[in-house]
Amino acid sequence: MKNLKITFVFILLIVMASCSDDFVDVSPNNENSEDFFNSEEDYQNALIAAYDLLQSTYLNVMLGEIASDNTLAGGENPNDVPGIQEIDDMIHTPINEQLRSIWSWMYAGVNRANYILEFQNKTDFEGKEGVLAQARFLRAYYYFELVKWFGDIPFAVDTRLQFGDQFEIPRTAKETVYEQIELDLIYAADNLPYVQQETGRVTKGAAQALLGKVYLYQDKFAESANVLEDLINNGPYDLLTDYSTMFENDNENNIESVFEVQYTDLEGAGFGCLQCSEGNVAVGFNGIRSYNGPVFESGFSFNVPTQEVVNAFEPGDMRLETAILDIEAWAEQTGATFSTGNEHTGYYNRKYIARQGDLNTGDANLTNPNNYRAIRFADVLLMAAEALNRGGLNDMQAQMYLNRVRERAFGNTNNNITATGTALTNAIYRERRVELVGEGHHFFDLVRTGRAAQEINGFQSGKHELFPIPLVEIQLAGNQWQQNPGY
Repeated sequence: MKNLKITFVFILLIVMASCSDDFVDVSPNNENSEDFFNSEEDYQNALIAAYDLLQSTYLNVMLGEIASDNTLAGGENPNDVPGIQEIDDMIHTPINEQLRSIWSWMYAGVNRANYILEFQNKTDFEGKEGVLAQARFLRAYYYFELVKWFGDIPFAVDTRLQFGDQFEIPRTAKETVYEQIELDLIYAADNLPYVQQETGRVTKGAAQALLGKVYLYQDKFAESANVLEDLINNGPYDLLTDYSTMFENDNENNIESVFEVQYTDLEGAGFGCLQCSEGNVAVGFNGIRSYNGPVFESGFSFNVPTQEVVNAFEPGDMRLETAILDIEAWAEQTGATFSTGNEHTGYYNRKYIARQGDLNTGDANLTNPNNYRAIRFADVLLMAAEALNRGGLNDMQAQMYLNRVRERAFGNTNNNITATGTALTNAIYRERRVELVGEGHHFFDLVRTGRAAQEINGFQSGKHELFPIPLVEIQLAGNQWQQNPGY
């Protein structure tokens, strides 16, 4: 079976710039579309280019943890990557390199998907609906990230954002963007199979899961429960029996993986162009500083888990050792050595730190091939449980989905939850935190459920629910876009 992470290697589209420096991603030569989209191969090549920006979401994942109360920025010292340190301390401003990267890279992804959809009627071929469905999923994925981070955003459908358009396109209300995201995901779910011939491509299940999540973020509980339960009952997914193998390189795209971002170990990345990496940059950033010992490799000691999140695991929860590495206990056990960096807590995000034996043809800290498990079946179960409970739909069914996750975590039914109502809601929230720790979801879970101010130090209600639009983007748009409140 072909694998999408391999296909990335062979696709180079001149019309798709690898390193965009603006929220628009256009060729300086503005190639004539008549020279492209004349065959199925052209559409497939453009689609691979649209997939490619998924690899830059490593930054979204890291900062989704660091902005929450799960982890601290870490790094070598308090000045190591200032933008990350600022987000950790909730003192970020519109001048923040990492926030601008998220803005730029996600818009590059939107533009690549829109490029396909702009010319969707140019050439017909068998299976075209599946290509368009993947493009629409990807557009929805990138737009969802932008709405999560920035709220109301400049918005275009089925047309590229060309240079100069920023003077004419206003910020669009996030409700309108959500409407299009929903339409895109419904189309994708209706036109994709549960199993693709090429591993890593978008499936019906991925579209349903993301649609259920998008509904949940808008408190559309009945809609979320309907689509997620359909996926649970009819999709080919299940919980992986052995949670400890979930995040290993030799167990990618397993039965629990509803959607994974595919990474490879190709050279090409550098600190001047991190999005040029085909590898999972977060793995190197999360790694153990100056490590020498078995199993693991060194890294830059960012994104270090807090004692608070370690304490969130209940006694007997077998997920703890897979999720979080206690480096001092490990060193005592194995004789490994390491150094301590900024905000050293003694813990590392074990899910996404480098292992010995990972193949790296370039800088090992920038080209790790470990896939990001973007949507797992456990997440689907917990989202369905939340929708059923918070929507007042069926607490018994919500308990069942919650307890499927807990039974794997504890290896028995002795820790099953029998609560209902608000107590069940809080149990689901706690379960999401420990099941998904290190995977980039917690900050947004806290924000969308109104708990961020009470959980995150320095969080200001009415301000920090959103991140600031990068100042340079506002300036490039002629200062017509109003900044988010508080910035």
